[in-house]
Amino acid sequence: MSNARAKAFNDGDAAGIARYFSDDAFLMAPETGTLRGKEAVSAYYQSIFDAYETFLESGYEDVVVDGDLAYGRGFARVTLIDKKSGDSLFSTSKYLNILEKRDGKWVTTHDIWNGNEPIE
Repeated sequence: MSNARAKAFNDGDAAGIARYFSDDAFLMAPETGTLRGKEAVSAYYQSIFDAYETFLESGYEDVVVDGDLAYGRGFARVTLIDKKSGDSLFSTSKYLNILEKRDGKWVTTHDIWNGNEPIE
């Protein structure tokens, strides 16, 4: 799932990212309030794709599965290029996804991450 979500991010496909989330998912991105549900997830990413060309490298470093629950701990390296100015931003982060198997399909119920760079 991590690779598919990274591909959707690199393709600028907000709905493609949201499809991996449960309808009642929590998205806890830095510097935002907690967002809830697929539509909010899609809108969050669409706002990024509207402003930036996006490049992501990410992957799980640990995955633990226990019955119908799982978590994945991973890393991300993101480059954003402003569509208007051409300026680029680069950041690295770590994340934790909680997943649940629903109707035979793994979906993300909680997604949280934070940056590795110091806040200036």
